[in-house]
Amino acid sequence: MASTIPEKILVVDVGGTHAKFLMTGWTEKREADSGPAYTPTMLLADMERLLAGATFDAVTIGLPIPMKAGKGLREPANLGAGWKDFDFVAAFGKPTKVLNDAAMQAVGGYVGGRMLFLGLGTGLGSCLIEERHVLPLELAHLPYKKRKTFEEYVGVRAKEKLGKKKWREEVASVISILQCAILPDSIVLGGGNAKDLKELPAGCLLGDNANAFAGGFAVWQSRWTGI
Repeated sequence: MASTIPEKILVVDVGGTHAKFLMTGWTEKREADSGPAYTPTMLLADMERLLAGATFDAVTIGLPIPMKAGKGLREPANLGAGWKDFDFVAAFGKPTKVLNDAAMQAVGGYVGGRMLFLGLGTGLGSCLIEERHVLPLELAHLPYKKRKTFEEYVGVRAKEKLGKKKWREEVASVISILQCAILPDSIVLGGGNAKDLKELPAGCLLGDNANAFAGGFAVWQSRWTGI
């Protein structure tokens, strides 16, 4: 028997700059500032304030940390401490799905076949989907140039340090490497900085940050596996 899809779902997208909220029936998202000192307790306080008494039946939360079977594997690089082992099911008191934020946005922007999602935001999110099987990846911290990492060349701090022209060149270089390694049918570029690309590299599509919310709603449908 197919599982029942909750009637009212709250989707929470936690990033390194903002925490964003959208609920079934809302016409606009609500958001709060996050940042390197942001903790789960602060998220809950922001949620209570922004929901203003609104009720929900289930929650999907996307976090910028590696996940396995709904469990965090380490603390986020761009937030405060306490996320890895936090009990969101107990905190929300509702059925809850916790997944990597890039995976949530990838689900919402899936275009078929083998699709690689890259989130150009505060850092670099990544996820591979093939025929609706979701495989969250951790490509951001792979070694790249001068003993640094991909994220250090394509994240938001790199854009500020290098300038947009050089940053775009680094994004194209990283994408070329990942295309050769993963052989995707398509690459969807999301995150707040994707809009700053002047031209999209070959094989790439521009995603939409709203896909994170679409993915947060979609994961309650049974056709997705791996999350």
